[in-house]
Amino acid sequence: MPTNLEIVSPEKLLLSRPVDMVVIPAAEGDMGVLEGHTPMIVALRGGTIALYEGDRITDQLYVAGGFAEVTPERCTVLANEAIPLAELSRTEAERRLAEAEAAYEAADKREGVLEDAALDRVQSARAMVEATGG
Repeated sequence: MPTNLEIVSPEKLLLSRPVDMVVIPAAEGDMGVLEGHTPMIVALRGGTIALYEGDRITDQLYVAGGFAEVTPERCTVLANEAIPLAELSRTEAERRLAEAEAAYEAADKREGVLEDAALDRVQSARAMVEATGG
């Protein structure tokens, strides 16, 4: 029996459909979600969400962080931004990475929260570049 996957951005519901498995980029590492999964809420890092039918990936989306709520029947991804891999631009990803790296270099390293936020942006932008095949 499939699990129901929903991906929501601040603007709209992006996707809602049953999948056999979804692999999400949890902050602690990639996490596979199948029907019957233990309930939890996890933070997401920038990375790729992979949707499976059987043992085959049917779709992939880049997410720029957010959260996922997992229940035995459902996985709801609340993404800051979600883009199908086919729509990613290598040029845009590299531009974001350059901006994020410049912001990190300019961040006040004595302000841990600001430094962490800047580093998160760098890591998310790197994941976007990697998702474009780089």
